[in-house]
Amino acid sequence: MTWTVPPIAPERLPGLLAAMPKAELHLHIEGSLEPEMIFALAARNGVALPYASVEALRRAYAFTDLQSFLDIYYQGAAVLLEEQDFHDLASAYLARAAAENVVHAEIFFDPQTHTARGVDMGTVIRGLARACADAPARHGISAALILCFLRHLSEREAFETLEAALPYRDQFIGVGLDSSEVGHPPEKFARVFARCRELGLRIVAHAGEEGPPAYIWQALDVLKAERIDHGVQAVHDPALMRRLADGRVPLTVCPLSNQKLRVFPDLARHSLPRLLDAGLCATINSDDPAYFGGYVNENFRAVFAATGLRAEAAWRLAANSFEASFAGNAAKRDWTQRLQDCFERWHDDKA
Repeated sequence: MTWTVPPIAPERLPGLLAAMPKAELHLHIEGSLEPEMIFALAARNGVALPYASVEALRRAYAFTDLQSFLDIYYQGAAVLLEEQDFHDLASAYLARAAAENVVHAEIFFDPQTHTARGVDMGTVIRGLARACADAPARHGISAALILCFLRHLSEREAFETLEAALPYRDQFIGVGLDSSEVGHPPEKFARVFARCRELGLRIVAHAGEEGPPAYIWQALDVLKAERIDHGVQAVHDPALMRRLADGRVPLTVCPLSNQKLRVFPDLARHSLPRLLDAGLCATINSDDPAYFGGYVNENFRAVFAATGLRAEAAWRLAANSFEASFAGNAAKRDWTQRLQDCFERWHDDKA
């Protein structure tokens, strides 16, 4: 089927970005834990917090790099203890995402963050999976889970995490690699990802956020990643850019995260326009929205305002998000038709 992008007046673009259907493929559920929910869960579970108020906690979100963010990220996750906590966290995100016209979400979770605190693997997965199962009826959105290994820990610990999760294999569709990138190359986890492929799990990996393009090559060649999370450093390697474009390897780009963690000093210098111009299957996502200043629509709005991207780029990014998802082809065709219909409405000035 051939799709066309009708012209959209520039002043209508912000509204279109919010209204158009899209998929979100790079969202850490623990990173959607808003300060208000942190305080509510702390009270519910009797957890003492080192902050006097929600406002004091928000003021602590002044990050200088990825590690400074991770330090407070793991601290916030300490309030998650019971199955209902994980359910409530995921359900809150899915409601917010649906309100922003996200039609499908593939959600990362970090079980090692919780099992290290004595929380049972089943508690984590059951709570999250129940929210995902409820999402179509409750929020009109489909959702799936991707289990991530923390790369600053050992491959042995990753194997242990995988084995603990296997009784719940039907509750997650894939595995990923996240946490502190620099000094922890993808090849460190070659054997555990080989095992995951044997199990039929989909493979994604964070690479090329703060780390070099070489990490993206490793994610592709060693881990056999089907998607690269972030990948914004690919612009420094022309051969890599050609490979990503020719193979339609998706990149799940997170503009506000990149700005907040100083990967780019300001969004006007973000590499997203270059990725699109080179024909890459780039997408826009929110990463850890509670910490980085915005959910997916704010990421669209901010990067479009800073870089001057126009309606054709909006179409491509939304269509790319459907293509890059692990959903079935029928769902992808339906979402793309809805995208076409949305653009037609905004072009016709009927929305």
